[in-house]
Amino acid sequence: MSKYLIRAKIEIDGVVEKHDIVGAIFGQTEGLLGDQFDLRQLQDKGRIGRIQVNTKIQGSKTIGEILIPSNLDRVETALLAALIESVDKVGPYDASLKVVDIVDLRLEKIKKIMERAEEILRKWSKEKAPDVREIIKSIQEMLKAPEPISYGPDELPAGPDVEKADTIILVEGRADVINLLRYGINNVIAIGGARKVPETLKKLAETKKILLFVDGDHGGDLILKEVLRNLKVDFVARAPAGREVEELTGREVEEALSKSMSVFDYLSNLVKQGSKEAQHLLQIQQKLHKLPVEAKPVEVKEEAPPQPPPQPVEKEEAIVIPGKLAEDAKGLVGTLEAVLYDQNWNPLKKIPVRDLVNELASAQPGSVHGVLLDGILTQRLINTAAEKNVKVLVGARLGKVEEKPRDIVLLTFNELS
Repeated sequence: MSKYLIRAKIEIDGVVEKHDIVGAIFGQTEGLLGDQFDLRQLQDKGRIGRIQVNTKIQGSKTIGEILIPSNLDRVETALLAALIESVDKVGPYDASLKVVDIVDLRLEKIKKIMERAEEILRKWSKEKAPDVREIIKSIQEMLKAPEPISYGPDELPAGPDVEKADTIILVEGRADVINLLRYGINNVIAIGGARKVPETLKKLAETKKILLFVDGDHGGDLILKEVLRNLKVDFVARAPAGREVEELTGREVEEALSKSMSVFDYLSNLVKQGSKEAQHLLQIQQKLHKLPVEAKPVEVKEEAPPQPPPQPVEKEEAIVIPGKLAEDAKGLVGTLEAVLYDQNWNPLKKIPVRDLVNELASAQPGSVHGVLLDGILTQRLINTAAEKNVKVLVGARLGKVEEKPRDIVLLTFNELS
């Protein structure tokens, strides 16, 4: 559903066809305000709808009405209206184009709802006599949207819990934020009107997990691709096909978020369907997540730096690596998490990789037998593990290691498989 509808009148000193008028609008506005305000590009991105023209002939003149649906914000829509008024020729004939109205379609929809509500109340009052004024006031309060805050240097529309939440829901615009706030979802932030991913979001992605929630239409496809090219994303969720996040009910929002997928699973599915673009985006996300860049996230295969072989151990201390560890590793790729195991290879706990060194430092010596982590085996991690008598460290890849303790086995995911 479009947000606004531009209505304009046109008068031409000659007889022309509808397609001549549409061609004149596209041709005479092209390049005036740069590529970002090119009408064809705006249509391709779903930011404006199909231009409709209704005409009739009066003597030697053509007069008509032009309708342009707009999904731009108020300022951009006003700029678009002023832009089309610059058209002064259609074919060889002089023309005059004047915007007569900009209709807020959402307000019109709310107006119809209120009119229907009043109609229902009048019918209801014939059987029961409630205080109509109080009911209307209650309806108005329910329709009153919560007000987002402005977050960060880019002043992005956001909910109040963005700062303290571990996972952030990233949506396209202010209206999406308002809709999620209406249903109590406060860890939400919008890209806003920016043409590229703001630095504020890149900073957030360094310390928080990002769940990208986009519309289920072509516009949502474009936003998703732009964000995945420029921002580390952990999960992807989409509105139902043809629907926008800002128009979903509370139940529909909850259902869409419950179906979110890891970004690697989402892109891998598209790769299996033959999407080369998804393959490129997958490699970008692996790089942003600091993973080895390969065709599939579950197959971490890279040319690891030369590493010393595992040190021999005494017979009575022989270490057996269970086969299930390879499967555990596949399930861990892309999560940036670590699993701690006891001597029988039973999982003790799962934690973020960033907390692993501190977790081992506070553990009782010998309490952790092995660690599997979706991350890099660093010298600091190896030294801490050795101090706590950890026997096996398995990571996505081996970093630059100057000194390897004798009593610890180091493996990569590739060596497990």
